[in-house]
Amino acid sequence: MTHVLAGELAARGHDVTLFAGPGTDVDLPVRLLVPAGFEPSAAALADRNAPSAGWVAEHHAYLGLMLDLARTGAAEYDVVHNNSLHHLPVAMASAVGVPMLTTLHTPPLPLVESAISLDPLGSTFAAVSAFTAEAWAHAVPAGVVHNGIDLTRWYAGDGGGPAVWSGRLVPEKAPHAAMDACRRAGVPLVLVGPAHDRDYFRTELEPRLGDGIEYAGHLNHAELGQLLRRASVAVVTPAWDEPYGLVASEAMACGTPVAGYVRGALPEVVGALGGVLAPADDVDALAAAVLAAARLDRRAVRAHAEATCSLTRMVDDYERCYHELLELDDEAA
Repeated sequence: MTHVLAGELAARGHDVTLFAGPGTDVDLPVRLLVPAGFEPSAAALADRNAPSAGWVAEHHAYLGLMLDLARTGAAEYDVVHNNSLHHLPVAMASAVGVPMLTTLHTPPLPLVESAISLDPLGSTFAAVSAFTAEAWAHAVPAGVVHNGIDLTRWYAGDGGGPAVWSGRLVPEKAPHAAMDACRRAGVPLVLVGPAHDRDYFRTELEPRLGDGIEYAGHLNHAELGQLLRRASVAVVTPAWDEPYGLVASEAMACGTPVAGYVRGALPEVVGALGGVLAPADDVDALAAAVLAAARLDRRAVRAHAEATCSLTRMVDDYERCYHELLELDDEAA
């Protein structure tokens, strides 16, 4: 999301600086800020309460960024858009000297809640769905800017092929439920994604493979798009309350209807036109949803994606947020 947002803002003529980790796509038309490295001493790590090296590196990166912004932010930037999940940008927002917009991509996080409680007006907040905004409502009010995808990259296809499940192969995504539902529906299924949890893959997924269900591995965007354009239906089975559900948007952009669970923001993303949803964890109802979704008009599904999931719409919304922040900042001055 941050990648396509930065690219589109630059294409619209904005001067964009991106703060991101090593390995980030340097072909983006933006200025890249790479975090300063830091390794604590052996003496510091010998402390029995020392955090992990990864935690320290992330903390150092964000602390360095925010101190730099506090020193030079007002001279170099008009707006800071925080898409991180870290607490320091929120905690230090008031020190930056320019307005900050923080997008809430997750359910509430303890350290971010702590930062908000100490300076609730330091940042303005947007959430990726109304569901996520409601989840944070006890801590901070947030507007809603739904995520968007590049519809020229995810384009419509004719369908007619097997069902597809895409995402990380982990218990909270519950691909095993998609396997069970498609087997009951008599619909072949292709699983796509990285197998991060090897124990889960070995015990829950491998025994379910075969008889029309296959694992295609971890595909790149172009390969996944090709598969989705051929798919008859995309099955989305979160076992937790997803804050948005990008895989549903990608499928609908390909004209492929979604069969999934009524959970988290998925009803908001799919709506009445993008697919058929079943009660959470009801595999029999999901099997029926797979068959019903496959009968939907693919042109109407694509049109729904164009109206609700486009990158253009997302960046339009964020530009409005930036202008509102600048107007408020001018009034305060």
